Amino acid sequence: MADNHNQFITFNSTIEITKTKKDTLKGNRTALRNVIKKYFDDNKPNEIKPNFRSQGSFVMKTTVNPIARKSDDEKTDLYKYDVDDGVYFIGDEDVEDRKSIDTYHNWIYDAVKDHTGKGAEKRNTCVRVLYADGHHIDLPIYYKMDEDDSIPELAHKSKGWIDSDPKEFFEWFNNRIDTNQQLRRIVRYLKAWSDYRHTQNSSVKMPSGFMMTILATENISYDTRDDIAFKKTLENIQRKIDKNHGGKFECKRPTTPKGEDLFVDFSDMRRDYFLSQLDSFVTSAQQAINGKNQKESCLKWQKHFGDRFSCSTAKDENEQSNANTYSAPAVINSNAKSA
Repeated sequence: MADNHNQFITFNSTIEITKTKKDTLKGNRTALRNVIKKYFDDNKPNEIKPNFRSQGSFVMKTTVNPIARKSDDEKTDLYKYDVDDGVYFIGDEDVEDRKSIDTYHNWIYDAVKDHTGKGAEKRNTCVRVLYADGHHIDLPIYYKMDEDDSIPELAHKSKGWIDSDPKEFFEWFNNRIDTNQQLRRIVRYLKAWSDYRHTQNSSVKMPSGFMMTILATENISYDTRDDIAFKKTLENIQRKIDKNHGGKFECKRPTTPKGEDLFVDFSDMRRDYFLSQLDSFVTSAQQAINGKNQKESCLKWQKHFGDRFSCSTAKDENEQSNANTYSAPAVINSNAKSA
């Protein structure tokens, strides 16, 4: 049984964002908050002042370094990834504090549109602020009643006000983190696979990072080796969502709005593409784990991750390996600090 655990760990180091980049993102986030605060102080002194709460992969520590894409002039590397920072208006509906969805979106857009020099975009779920290196910060907008137990409502431009609680999702995920951080690595591997598939076929979208996070968390199979854990997790996902393996193609949100099927809007082409790529990856993963030559097995993983999954340290010789597995994390850490 070929052992590529060390190659996976090296890959994780390659795709995990560095401390320098994390610090840059935090700085950008803080500067953007200050710009919004100043806009409301100067232009909307009598309106509810916004509060902020980071959300998404950045606070869950599963953000992945994206594969660089060339700019239109082919001279600059662009890195397509995002940071989510929720903008919260906390008030009392009974006194009609809440404005229209368009009003909130327009206020935030006006506050940030000139901040970076690259501009901003109005989107259905957020205002997006663009940065020169290709990354962006999404600003989803929420209204929340002035009560600790009230559920925030997302200002969705096409669907209206929607119950949505990113904090609840963060806690759902964070309470499932194992002490070895294998779940976070598995999520990163899935995202890196998706990113590589995008470089090979940008015309069909893979599931979002949010969807991949749910699939990984609900289907992870822990092991002392990441290659075995990832292979078993892929198999579990396939059995869960592929009708040809006894599953049903759905990905239900585990938190508010609980039960929402995130796959419901997938076209037949997008569904079939994802399932075919998953099937191909499962086959390669099984071959890699069952192989005897570490180098040959590594190349099977590399086929789906790209050259960032380095095989330079894999031995071109047969080997024997004894794997110890466990069905659940030994210890769950529910007090991990966010970014």
